Amino acid sequence: MANGPRYKVPFRRRREGRTDYRQRARLLRGRVPRAVVRNTLRHTSVQFIEYDAKGDRVLATAHSKELLDMGWVGSTGNLPAAYLTGYLAGKRAAKKGVNEAVLDIGLQKPVKGAACFATLKGLLDAGLDIPHGEEILPSEDRLKGKHIKAEMEKMIEEVKNRVEAD
Repeated sequence: MANGPRYKVPFRRRREGRTDYRQRARLLRGRVPRAVVRNTLRHTSVQFIEYDAKGDRVLATAHSKELLDMGWVGSTGNLPAAYLTGYLAGKRAAKKGVNEAVLDIGLQKPVKGAACFATLKGLLDAGLDIPHGEEILPSEDRLKGKHIKAEMEKMIEEVKNRVEAD
């Protein structure tokens, strides 16, 4: 790394490749809460975050591990689990008074039908207003888990009913 008097060292999170500050600034200018979706191979996490000058505030959150307590017996890293996690987070955010948000997928590549967009579909089905294009969402068959096994659709409906009951 250069170390002369005219060299500016980038922020640590930028150096680590963890934050795109230009994208973050664009999202914050809208003054709308962000629906932050983070997918790993095993889990999905959703947080509704509102900007504050003292530090961002988390309004509502959901994690795919919580689905296990609601009767989910499948993997927590697949598309149906991502959809249900988005649905759970959307219902919790609606209870807190959040009715609109903007999707923040971070450094994930926006690939058609990806798990982050399955989560978006769950947020939309929970009643939130999030700007999006319909062509990017996964197909209904994949959201209902028909590509995994036939009984998955019934299990998804059971979990959705438990989310409604909470």
